[in-house]
Amino acid sequence: MRTTAWPDYALVDSGHGRKLERYGKFSVVRPEPQCLWAPRLPAAEWDAADALFDPSDEDEAGNWRFKAAPIAPFPLGWGDVRFNGQFTNFRHLAFFPEQAANWAWLKSRVESAGNAPKVLNLFGYTGVASLVCAAAGAHVTHVDASKRAIGWARDNAALAGMADKPIRWICEDARKFVQREARRESRYEGVILDPPKYGRGPNNEVWRLFEDLPEMAKLCAGLLSDNASFILLNAYAARISGVALAHLLAQELEGRGGRIDWGELALQEETTDRQIGLSFFARWTPA
Repeated sequence: MRTTAWPDYALVDSGHGRKLERYGKFSVVRPEPQCLWAPRLPAAEWDAADALFDPSDEDEAGNWRFKAAPIAPFPLGWGDVRFNGQFTNFRHLAFFPEQAANWAWLKSRVESAGNAPKVLNLFGYTGVASLVCAAAGAHVTHVDASKRAIGWARDNAALAGMADKPIRWICEDARKFVQREARRESRYEGVILDPPKYGRGPNNEVWRLFEDLPEMAKLCAGLLSDNASFILLNAYAARISGVALAHLLAQELEGRGGRIDWGELALQEETTDRQIGLSFFARWTPA
């Protein structure tokens, strides 16, 4: 799947291990080691960026350098949803623009499901996917282990004028929450599972993608209702692939029928066909 530019975001150029992006009115330079090619635009356009990220290690930590004063959180939008862009210490701006291709797919699945489907968003971070689903008519349960991320998600809902939408904000370890929902025999029409490679829960629970994803996928498959519309599995890890995620879903959904698509999620430059692959996905629908 390819994410192309929209009014508040564009991948402007890429190359020599970096990418030049536009977020609203700001231009931003971030590292991207897989950009082995040369940039198209002259160095002056890169040098004029409003913010540049200097990495301090390979785990995405580092610091921002700003052309002028540090930039406070600022509003952005995608479709009917508004949210804040903000410069974090982990090179991203509190959301992942390549996920716009998934947002469009989720919007269509919720709308086609009808009748206020229940959607579970695990590792929901700052909530853009939750807001997209809620705007399309879903009742959303948003789960993240970070109190700070839940706060940002609530702020985004308020910014979008969606504070009164049917969204449950739950700060809890995602695995513990899903285990409890399985015991309660709770059911959902849609599940979004977008886990990190590594993480810790609020009570120091440890999440390791390759060790823990099989159990989580099994539990999530068990939460799907008889008239479920989708399950979306997304992962950012160099050692995983879309086909691996698809085989995992196929195993856990055996007997349900339907269709599993899989692949790589990529950002496409605004004026060329060059793309940067950033994550892998697998997604099930009943037909």
